[in-house]
Amino acid sequence: MSATQFQEHTTPVSTQKVGILVGGGPAPGINSVIAAATLQSIAHGNEVVGILDGFFWLMQGELTKIRLLTPDTVNRIHFQGGSILGTSRANPAKSPQALERTLDTLRRLGVTRLITIGGDDTASSAMKLEERAHGTLQVVHVPKTIDNDLSLPHGISTFGFQTARHYGVKIVKNLMVDAQTTSRWYFAVAMGRKAGHLALGIGKAAGSAITVIPEEFPCRPLKLNTLSLVLLSSIVKRISEGKSHGVAVLAEGLAELLEEEELSMLGTIERDEHGHLRLSELNIGDVLKQTVQRLLERYGIKLTIVTKNIGYELRCADPIPFDMEYTRDLGYCAAQYLLEGGSAAMVAIYDGRFTPLPFKDMLDPVTGKAKIRLVDITSESYCIAREYMARLSSSDLSCPEKLEKLANVLHVSPEECRALFQPVVSLLTQ
Repeated sequence: MSATQFQEHTTPVSTQKVGILVGGGPAPGINSVIAAATLQSIAHGNEVVGILDGFFWLMQGELTKIRLLTPDTVNRIHFQGGSILGTSRANPAKSPQALERTLDTLRRLGVTRLITIGGDDTASSAMKLEERAHGTLQVVHVPKTIDNDLSLPHGISTFGFQTARHYGVKIVKNLMVDAQTTSRWYFAVAMGRKAGHLALGIGKAAGSAITVIPEEFPCRPLKLNTLSLVLLSSIVKRISEGKSHGVAVLAEGLAELLEEEELSMLGTIERDEHGHLRLSELNIGDVLKQTVQRLLERYGIKLTIVTKNIGYELRCADPIPFDMEYTRDLGYCAAQYLLEGGSAAMVAIYDGRFTPLPFKDMLDPVTGKAKIRLVDITSESYCIAREYMARLSSSDLSCPEKLEKLANVLHVSPEECRALFQPVVSLLTQ
């Protein structure tokens, strides 16, 4: 039987100990993976232990931070958000010593098969761990992130993304109603370190006035003034159309595109164990609010802007049925892959079939880490999203009637208006 076609086993395989751990930030559906993987492993004679707090305690050599998983302990946890095993961003690949200590702890625990659940950083750690084990530890990774940025086949979501988008749309819908009722703007910042999938998914589905994502800006670093002008142009266009309200959905990863000097305006710059900026602690929404309001005041426009971070409300939400079913399938496939002797791969389900993605194919040759899947801004899906946004286009600036309306909002001449917005229109025109 191949590792890509599952059949019902009639004879249990030899007893092994399976370890399950969760790394990175929470995402809806984690518990579903844990439950399905536990049940399938136990059904075929394996003992299963849940490893608490990701790699953190393994790196300390701690043997007591585990939890025996049984059918009773995982019963109905697939309905719950969060993680019954906790999670952490501890990075065992930060040094050869940390990696070896992690492996040694797993050996002492008797774990011979490991299921890791996480995003690109956890995937990279899983790869390094399996490589250093030299065949003594089977490792399979289950891709988890609401950012949807792991390198899965086209059209396949990372688990948790659909649930996060679902609840994010509800929040933005309410903000849109409040914005219209009170004649104000909201800058809603959505999670997404490198990619803008979540921000775009929320903004497109909700019909926000504008969504801004990192992929739109190929020239790096990005100037804060450029971002501010993009938002100002949307606000001015809406006002010229008789609408003094709106919601802008911004991907938090825009902060990573800014110059270090401008990043300092967002607050103290802290990094996690993987070297990433702690974007949730950077106030990019607040800074953009200040810079855009200064521009509005310069042109005599009175407008209230309110910022809202959308992130922590989504990560531990109860999974919607899509993610419940999807993650139970992923957990089953991960366990079955190990039972059949598989290792060194990430789990994916494509066209209803399990497809292991070898670790070696996940590596970015430049960074040496797991590849990042970005939003394809040449795709029809993205272009459709742009069509429904309140964004200035070349036709707005070339049409005398539209240009005059825009200029009147700013209390400047049409020529001055064109000169102000032409750079961002040129930058963002597809």
